[in-house]
Amino acid sequence: MTALWEARRANISGISGRIAPHFAAFHWTWTTYSASVKKTRTALTALLLALALGAARAAEPSSVDEPLAQQVRQLALDGARNAMPRARVDIVVGSLDPRLRLAPCQRIEPHLPSGAKLWGKTRIGLRCTQGPVAWNVYLPITVKVFAPSLVAAAPLPAGTALSEADLREAEVDLAEEPGPAIDRSALAVGRVLARPLAAGQALRQTDLKSRQWFAAGETVSLVAVGPGYSVSGEGQALTPGIEGQVVRVRTENGRVVTGQAVAEHRVEIPL
Repeated sequence: MTALWEARRANISGISGRIAPHFAAFHWTWTTYSASVKKTRTALTALLLALALGAARAAEPSSVDEPLAQQVRQLALDGARNAMPRARVDIVVGSLDPRLRLAPCQRIEPHLPSGAKLWGKTRIGLRCTQGPVAWNVYLPITVKVFAPSLVAAAPLPAGTALSEADLREAEVDLAEEPGPAIDRSALAVGRVLARPLAAGQALRQTDLKSRQWFAAGETVSLVAVGPGYSVSGEGQALTPGIEGQVVRVRTENGRVVTGQAVAEHRVEIPL
C-alpha cells in the first residue's frame, strides 16, 4: 500500500508540474486585462467630465460688454419714452444665445428690428458693420414702463363686483402683461372680475368680464364712422352685442352689416 501511495503522489506531482505554467500564464493575462479595463474606465470618466464641463460652459449666457449694453438701453429708452413721455422707463438687457459663434467685429450697431415694439419682453438687433464677416443677431431685452394705475386693495376673488373700496392707486409696470391697465375708477367700478386678483396686482382690461350691451332681436343705433364724418341709423341686432366683439345687424332696408358693440344699444361701423 505504501508503495502504491508513493506512486500516486509522484504522478500527481508530475501533472501539477505540467499544468502550473499554464495557470501562471493565465494569471498574467488576467492581471494585464484588469489593468487595461481600469485605464479605459479612467479615460472614459475624464472624457465625460470634459464633455459635461464644456456643455455647462456652452449653456452659460453670453452677455454683451457694458458700452454696447448702454447703447442698447439708450435706443430702447428713447423709443419707449416717445410712446409714454410721462412714464418712468427701465430697460433690462438680456444675453445672447450661448450657441452663437460670432466672428470678431470692430463696430457693432444696435437697431430696432422691423415690427418690434419697445414694450415688455422684446428684442434689439445687433449688426456688425465693420469686420471680416457681416452678421446680424438679436439681443433680448425687457422694457418696463411704470405709471400710476389701479391695483387691488386686498385679495379679490373672481366674480367680485368692483367698488371704490376694492381699488387703490399705485405705480405699476404697464408692460408686464399684455392687457391694458385701468387707471380710472370710473372704468372699473361696477364691473365684475373674470379672474381673481392678488393684493397690489394691477387691474387690467382683460381681468374684467365683457359686458353685454344688447340681446339678439333688439333695436340698436348704428353709427358709421369715417374720417371727419359719421352717419347714423337704426337696425335689428342679429347676434348678441358683447363688448368689444363683432355683431351682425340688419338695417332698415334689409341689408346685413357688421360692426362692433361699443355701448348700450350702440354699434359702430368703421368706414
